[in-house]
Amino acid sequence: MGIFTGMDGVLVMLNGLLIVGVVGWAFLLWMQGAASVGVVAAATALTLRLNAMTGWIMWALTSFFRQLGVVAEGMRTIAQPITLVDQPEAQPLQLSAGEIELRDLSHHYGREAGGLDSISLTIKPGEKIGLIGRSGAGKSTLVKLLLRFYDPDRGQILIDGQDIRQVTQDSLRQNIGMVQQDSALLHRSVRDNLLYGRPDASEEEMLAAARQAQAQEFILDLEDPQGRTGYDAHVGERGVKLSGGQRQRMTLARVILKDAPILLLDEATSALDSEVEASIQTALERVMEGKTVLAIAHRLSTIRNADKIVVMERGEVMDQGTHAELLERGGIYADLYRLQFQDGKTLVEREDLNMAQPLAAQQSADQSGLFRRVWRRVFR
Repeated sequence: MGIFTGMDGVLVMLNGLLIVGVVGWAFLLWMQGAASVGVVAAATALTLRLNAMTGWIMWALTSFFRQLGVVAEGMRTIAQPITLVDQPEAQPLQLSAGEIELRDLSHHYGREAGGLDSISLTIKPGEKIGLIGRSGAGKSTLVKLLLRFYDPDRGQILIDGQDIRQVTQDSLRQNIGMVQQDSALLHRSVRDNLLYGRPDASEEEMLAAARQAQAQEFILDLEDPQGRTGYDAHVGERGVKLSGGQRQRMTLARVILKDAPILLLDEATSALDSEVEASIQTALERVMEGKTVLAIAHRLSTIRNADKIVVMERGEVMDQGTHAELLERGGIYADLYRLQFQDGKTLVEREDLNMAQPLAAQQSADQSGLFRRVWRRVFR
């Protein structure tokens, strides 16, 4: 930056000297009668033109080196060496039942606190587990470790008795279906996005998955700026041309099409309205049949029928059991449940009721004031 500032200062000084020297010399020659007015005008125009060109060259050089810096920073970001690789003797995951076992699992992202601390949990084949906890409890960290985005600091994750660090990452992720709260789509056609999880699926299977996820109706209405419609329409980078609920339904359709034996749901219906959520919950129940399911949820109504609910706090498992058992024992789950369902009403319903009461009182007061004003005008 200092070099460019110095160069710019020197260039401005040289341009100033050039203008003063050439224009001043031409004016002096005109005063002596050695040059005509046209010569002075031509010299002045040429000097100003050279001044503008040198300024443009300096701007182009500055932009060029600035873009070089951007490229260098980008390469430092994307060209990082991949440290999480398959073991030399790694074998494909042989999934027979779908049992997941966490043994003394700890992960802190290189820090002393945060993440997970000594988690031990067994998810039986075909069992539906609900995972709840306040923000920062470690729920998402657990999902990332299951997908082997990170290796744990301590402990093991076993699927059907196989340590996931000893199997290939491709085979691990081929057997896991994932629906995230923030659905990620590629800037490709709807068809390509749906087939991403299972490229060999037939057209009929893809259409059936879209219908099951309640996505068929809005997909057929899509049209991109290039005139492509329906399943051929492109959805934009990360699916920006779709609403949050539409992106989530497309992700659900992709997972339904993949039909993996292990299913991870991270607030899978958070962006949907109540009517669509109810129909998709029914579809999800059919999809989850016979699968091992781990579902993260903040709305307790979506997991109250799970086989077991695991309550996490500060990276530890604080309690686990069925919905009725956790309510009977009290604790974090009972507190969260009472917060969301007080007197049979959800928080949204109670907020609407609290807002409606002062509104009704204000309307009554306005009507009373209007009656008094009319009375005074008629009978004064």
